[in-house]
Amino acid sequence: MCKYNDTNLGIKKLDFKMKRGAMAVYLTDGRVVIVPIAMFPDIKKLSTAQREDYMIMDDQYFSFEALSTIYSVKDILRL
Repeated sequence: MCKYNDTNLGIKKLDFKMKRGAMAVYLTDGRVVIVPIAMFPDIKKLSTAQREDYMIMDDQYFSFEALSTIYSVKDILRL
């Protein structure tokens, strides 16, 4: 897990329907971080169906079937 301010953070789920043009990332500590998809140009190019085809690895990383890029909790929080 990512250690941040004495808290272990992981990713539980991604949601692209909460807000248009944004990605909601549900963290294991209960917080929801909403980031503009524009911050991730590769994800922005994906179709709606491709965005829903994501996988979370070790609670720390996520990727999409249509991409070779792997993103992390740190990418979301910009640590």
